[in-house]
Amino acid sequence: MNESKINLKNLYSYPVIIMAVLSIGFAFQGCASSDVTDQNEPSSQVPQSTLIPITEAERPYPDPRVGLRAGLFDAEEAIWNLDLISATPSPEDFIGSWNTDLAFKDNYAIQGSYNGFVVWDITNPSNPEVVVDFLCPASQSDVSVYENLLFVSGEGLGGRLDCGTEGVPTAVSPDRLRGIRIFDISDIRNPDYIANVQTCRGSHTHSVLVDPNDDENVYVYVSGSAPVRPEDELPGCSSALPEDDPDSALFRIEVIQVPLANPEDAAIVSSPRIFEDLEAPPRHGLAPEELAAVERAREAGAFVAEYGGQPRVVNNAFVRQLLNNIVRERGGTGEPTAADSTHLRENISEIYTTMIEERMAARGRGLDMGPNQCHDITLYPEVGLAGGACEGYGLLLDISDPINPVRIDAVADSNFAYWHSATFNNDGTVVMFTDEWGGGTQPKCRETDPYEWGANAIYTIEDGELVFQSYFKLDAPQTSTENCVAHNGSLIPIPGRDVMVQSWYQGGILVFDFTDPANPVEIAYHDRGPISDERMETGGSWSIYWYNGMLVNSEIARGLDIFELIPSDFLTENEIAAANTVQMDYLNAQGQPMMQWPPSFALARAYVDQLDRDRQLDMESITYLRNRLDVTEGQYGSTRAESLAVLATEIEAMTELSTNHRKMNLLAGTVMDLATN
Repeated sequence: MNESKINLKNLYSYPVIIMAVLSIGFAFQGCASSDVTDQNEPSSQVPQSTLIPITEAERPYPDPRVGLRAGLFDAEEAIWNLDLISATPSPEDFIGSWNTDLAFKDNYAIQGSYNGFVVWDITNPSNPEVVVDFLCPASQSDVSVYENLLFVSGEGLGGRLDCGTEGVPTAVSPDRLRGIRIFDISDIRNPDYIANVQTCRGSHTHSVLVDPNDDENVYVYVSGSAPVRPEDELPGCSSALPEDDPDSALFRIEVIQVPLANPEDAAIVSSPRIFEDLEAPPRHGLAPEELAAVERAREAGAFVAEYGGQPRVVNNAFVRQLLNNIVRERGGTGEPTAADSTHLRENISEIYTTMIEERMAARGRGLDMGPNQCHDITLYPEVGLAGGACEGYGLLLDISDPINPVRIDAVADSNFAYWHSATFNNDGTVVMFTDEWGGGTQPKCRETDPYEWGANAIYTIEDGELVFQSYFKLDAPQTSTENCVAHNGSLIPIPGRDVMVQSWYQGGILVFDFTDPANPVEIAYHDRGPISDERMETGGSWSIYWYNGMLVNSEIARGLDIFELIPSDFLTENEIAAANTVQMDYLNAQGQPMMQWPPSFALARAYVDQLDRDRQLDMESITYLRNRLDVTEGQYGSTRAESLAVLATEIEAMTELSTNHRKMNLLAGTVMDLATN
């Protein structure tokens, strides 16, 4: 699509077009100029817009997401501006396991699971079919694809190199897999496990980087959050601080290079220390409901420790461990005595703090230390940037050299508990970070929870720096039995706008517009009632991504959902149709692709709709453009091409009438592209 000014030299080489320009130009002048408009024309003849600015459009009230009936496969549902095409349960071996992230190739959705991965054929979105249910347990089986390769993360202690289901019972074992599995999916119905790359801290998540300047390799950025494995299990793994051991496995990520001709030779090629010199980030305290729960526990006789300036209820298992330590320290045997219990209660804060800090030091953490890992890194190679969601910080990385990423900015925020993931807008000028407060398994969307906690934070990127704009959080309060917090999502390719779909665990899914990063607006949603209204059971949407016109949702406890957008006051039929012209061969949301729209009448009409909705062009001009597009679409061959070329020139002439010159140029470029294609 040509966003530059139209070149009129070739246009004027056709006499017939010159005449058309002159005649239509005079007609346009008559409708656009107040000097020649019939002043006696009744005002009722002035076209009226049927589109409403999204900030003024009405939303359902009261919110139907509040008070939904509980259930697993029979929960009550609320849906707005979406259509649920299908909801398909997981295959038998995966029911009861947690479904995790998604990747896409051709007509297939690949869904990770703590039990392995499932390949769904989504050719018919109303009836997805399981073509592979590959049993290969590991936490959390994050998945990505590139060409004929599938990458799967493994981090927990029970994952086996042979994909066995019996786990790994010993602390040190040659059978343990912690790192990246690589499968050949040339025949996607028969994945071939061809290699693995072991890492010192495993792979909680990973991201695939396709370097535009390298067609021989792909790169996998690995984020591992587990304790460093013993050197006896994987030589070279050290849990010392970097100042004590320059080869420490802490405070670094891993970059794996995968030769496409020989993927079995994949290996770690660098371990960038992108966290150097970061101080401990600020933290917020407990939410009102947590503080009330602490006081109830204290009144009931629980052990409550002060740690980091905040009260914490010490769970029974930890209390038991601390009491046993006291028995050993006094040289005793047998069960703890009442005196031991009294000693612990009187000194619980000091004892608890010492124990926690020893554990943190063993994992390279401390109260005065910044992050030593990322949870997730979103790579955007077309703009040379990555967004690192790294525990207590959001990082902006330069990835122009894939093997040696460089931190160019870092931001912390006391409202954020755990920086989890990142998503850029399409032109790479805005990045949104998520906060997974509570780790994804706790209810963090209750009515009393602060709006800024467990939310999204939206930043503009200005001269290489992250500049905060706003927070955005699920608008409907959830119950205390629903795990809910901001989680994974992706852009929807609505041209001319920044629109995203996002998962919120049992808070459901949201679609929102952040074209104005200081004022994001919710525009669609789907939610189910809690799995249980009596106890916490983890479930909900782990991730939802747009792929070739579908919104595909990995439901943790239920299976796979597929939605589609429907026209509303917030999205027109033309905008949705234009988005659906974007077709991909594959998608990894954390290897973010740049969306590109082929020229189409839907694209042109979408831009006209936006000029109308945002009041950026007068209605006489809007009506004229719509009519002209209708006429030219009904034409054929050279007649259509000539008419479109004339229209593109007219749009150029109209640009000064609009308050959005860039969108007018996009519209003119689209129309000219239609004329020449």
